[in-house]
Amino acid sequence: MKKVLFVAIALIAAGSLTSCKPKQSAYKAVMERAQEREIAKQAEETPKDEIIPVVIDDSDIRPEKVTPAQGENANGLLRYSVVIGSFQNPTNARSLKSRMVDQGYNAILAQNEQGMYRVIVTSFDNKMDAVRSRDSIKSMYADQGLFQDAWILERTY
Repeated sequence: MKKVLFVAIALIAAGSLTSCKPKQSAYKAVMERAQEREIAKQAEETPKDEIIPVVIDDSDIRPEKVTPAQGENANGLLRYSVVIGSFQNPTNARSLKSRMVDQGYNAILAQNEQGMYRVIVTSFDNKMDAVRSRDSIKSMYADQGLFQDAWILERTY
């Protein structure tokens, strides 16, 4: 009986001294191969020359007669403009404009016939360029939840 007990203790001691864990280098090699396969799979699934069509939704384009607000550069206000904010209070409009200028935009304030101030971040002669710019701004600020209601103003005279 003592021999059996001694053998059992010896086996337990031997088992505790050896490790059943795989070596970290073996695990790392398997992970790297899996990552390489995943990257290769993604490269196969992604078309090289994918053309993403831009869909123009005319319901998001609003014609409006606007003029540059006092002190604004009229040359920067073209036919199609991306509006990110509308305010009755000029102080609020100037504050948003200032934030956008600080972020590198050539923002302009325009005022419509009803006295609303429009904060315009980009302006174009071409409707398609305005749509692309609006979509870019929406996606750029999506994680912050900002400017998701940006719209395109078509300037009428």
